[in-house]
Amino acid sequence: MEKVYPETKRQRCWVHKLRIVLDKRPDRLQERAKCVLHTVMYAESEAVAEATRDHFAAESGDKHGRAVQCLAQEWDESGRLHKIQAEYWLYLRTSAVIESVFRPAKVRMRKPKGVGSRLAVLSRAYMLVSSARCRQRRVNAPHLVRLVREAVRFRHGKVVPTAATTLQ
Repeated sequence: MEKVYPETKRQRCWVHKLRIVLDKRPDRLQERAKCVLHTVMYAESEAVAEATRDHFAAESGDKHGRAVQCLAQEWDESGRLHKIQAEYWLYLRTSAVIESVFRPAKVRMRKPKGVGSRLAVLSRAYMLVSSARCRQRRVNAPHLVRLVREAVRFRHGKVVPTAATTLQ
């Protein structure tokens, strides 16, 4: 991705990140940690997310340092969603939307016995992906996609006014 679109920024999946962080804590303490981590994930701004992350770190202490360290890893890539429109945060918190399209195809990509050629398997995978795409939820606020293409800057999900955006 970086080779083809070098200006593209990576957004980590929060759902997978939280699962990994929770795995680093004992089972009996995961429920409380999950509530705090969901607060981080659904924070309205970067400042609130960082404050809640720091609270989680203080609450965990040295006893659960691996979980705190895991949460801090790649923090810039996890919190990047606050730098785009708030309408799209729903899609960027998780990669489940993307994975749900490819899951049926991924399961059937191994060539079963007696199916036929490689082309037949690829055709079946294509049909599965296209049918899943038709059932996919539509994008909220499609009129704002133009701003993403024009590389308009956002802070806390709102447009950051610049000389170019105030003239429009």
